[in-house]
Amino acid sequence: MRRDANPTILFVPGLRDHVEDHWQTHQARAIPGSATVEPLDADRLSRAARVGALDAALKAIPGEVILVAHSAGCLTTVHWALAPTRRIRAGLLVTPADIENPLPAGYPEMADLKVGGWMPIPRRTLPFPTLVVASRNDPLCAFERVAGFADAWGAALHDAGDVGHLNPAAGYGPWPEVTALLHRLDQNAAGG
Repeated sequence: MRRDANPTILFVPGLRDHVEDHWQTHQARAIPGSATVEPLDADRLSRAARVGALDAALKAIPGEVILVAHSAGCLTTVHWALAPTRRIRAGLLVTPADIENPLPAGYPEMADLKVGGWMPIPRRTLPFPTLVVASRNDPLCAFERVAGFADAWGAALHDAGDVGHLNPAAGYGPWPEVTALLHRLDQNAAGG
């Protein structure tokens, strides 16, 4: 397959969808031709609806795609990858949420996520090169759990240090490091 010099970056948000001061929003504005999975109007906790929205976004993109997911968007991505409908060039999965353990106040309850079809978190090698970014102090997932997910997904692991959940509440708005991580991921996907 011919390598596309300019793959489309597709942002896969978490359950809170588009957040104005989130690093994904800043990056989507900064990267020409990038796209973001559309937010859901209904069934916001439905895994099937989230996976369907990701699949619809992918079908609208003609060339190669690099997925950039955050939080539960990482889980949407790995659920989609159980039955992929197209080839993905690479995936950057940033601070996945551990929904198999109780989340902090203000986040969905485990029982609601189970009803929504999110559990268990898939633990199968992903069909595309993947880099997982882990935080040492993420309130939504312990570093060791993220490392275990990365191993199960056949992904490389990047230790981002103490960055919380890499969301506006943790001070990320802009996250300049993501540009270098995307470049590294794309170079690794190309085999060089």
